[in-house]
Amino acid sequence: MHHDHRGPELPPARGPVSAAVTAYLRDTGPLPRAEDVGGATAYGDDLQLALYLCYELHYRGFAGVAARREWDPDLLRVRSALEHRFLSALRADTPGHDSLDDALAALLVEPVHGTGVSHYLRDEGELWQLREYAAQRSLYHLKEADPHAWVLPRLWGRAKAAMAAVEFDEWGGGRAERVHARLFADLMADLDLDTTYGRYLDAASAEVLATVNLMSLLGLHRELRGALVGHFAAVEITSSPGSRRLAEALRRTGAGPAAQFFYDEHVEADAVHEQVVRHDVIGGLLAEEPHLAADVAFGIDATGYLEDRLGARLLADWRAGRSSLRTPLATRTTGVS
Repeated sequence: MHHDHRGPELPPARGPVSAAVTAYLRDTGPLPRAEDVGGATAYGDDLQLALYLCYELHYRGFAGVAARREWDPDLLRVRSALEHRFLSALRADTPGHDSLDDALAALLVEPVHGTGVSHYLRDEGELWQLREYAAQRSLYHLKEADPHAWVLPRLWGRAKAAMAAVEFDEWGGGRAERVHARLFADLMADLDLDTTYGRYLDAASAEVLATVNLMSLLGLHRELRGALVGHFAAVEITSSPGSRRLAEALRRTGAGPAAQFFYDEHVEADAVHEQVVRHDVIGGLLAEEPHLAADVAFGIDATGYLEDRLGARLLADWRAGRSSLRTPLATRTTGVS
C-alpha cells in the first residue's frame, strides 16, 4: 500500500464527522454514521473540515494516508452526502440575481464607500490582521488556480482556449518562480509565516474552509461546470480592485516587497483576465451551452454569499480586537513544500 509522505499532516477533528473521516484515513476507525452526517451544520466546522479532508485527497493528500483513498467508494459515498448538505444549503440561502447579466453587472460595480475586508485592511488594518488574512487565504493561494483546472476537460472551443490561457498565466506562464502559488509563499515569508502547504488548516475558520470547498465542489462535478465558470468569473472580475487595496495595506504596514508584489501582480493580471473571462470563457461557454446561464449566475452568487460570510466573521473578530484564527499563528520555519 502506497502512503503519501509529502502532504500536510492531518489536522485535529472538529466534531464527530471529521473525527470519523480522520480515523478512516488513518485506518483506525469506521466512517461517520449517516445520522451524524445528516445532523451536521452545513457551514459549520465539523462538516466543512470533513469535506475539506475528502477534497484534499484529490490535490496533495495527507502524510501517512494511502493514495488509494482518493477513490475509495465508501469514502466517496460519505463525501457525496456532505456535498449534498453543503450544496442544498447554498441553493437555499444564496441571494440570487434575476439573470446572468444582472449577476455580472453587480460584480462590475465598485461601491463609493466600501466596507469589506480589503477596505478595512487598507484603511485601518494592522500587520497582525494582514498576517491572519494571509494564513487563512493560504489554504487556497498555495494551490491557486488548481481547483479551476478541473473544468478544462469539460469545456471546448473558445471557452476552453480562453480558460487555459488564464490558467497558464496563473501558473506563471511557464516560469516556476512566477507561479502565483510561489508568489503567495513569498508573501507569506515576508510576513514571517510558515509557507508549508496546508500548515494553517487547523487555524482556519469554517468560513474560509467553505470558500475553498466551494471551488472543489464545483470543479469536481461536470454537471456544475457552469457554476465553476461563474465562480472563476467572480474571482477574476473582483480581484483587481481588491488586490489594489490589499497592496496598499501591505505598503502602509511595511510588510515587505514580496508581500506587496503578490497583490500588485494581481492588479495588472486580473484586469486583463476580467475581459477574457467575461467575453471568451463565459461567452464561449454560453455560445455552446446557453442553458448553463443560470448555473453561471449561481456560481457568481454563491461565491459572493460565502465571501460575505467570511468577511463578516473576519471584521467582527478584528473590530472586537480578537484573533480570527482557531489556533495561534506559527511563524516561518520552512520553505515551500
